[in-house]
Amino acid sequence: MTVKQFSCGDVVPTCTRTFLAPTDEEILAAVAAHARADHGLTDIPEHLVDEVRRHIRSDA
Repeated sequence: MTVKQFSCGDVVPTCTRTFLAPTDEEILAAVAAHARADHGLTDIPEHLVDEVRRHIRSDA
């Protein structure tokens, strides 16, 4: 089974949070909640979503 992974530090260098989920959509949902709760973002700009998408990796 493929697992998707995203490290917030790839986009926000001071953040050490890492996310694992089976799909990109689940990663994006978890990252959005994290961005609101821990980084104070109320609206997540599309360019930031694109940046997160670019850094999602697939691990076999």
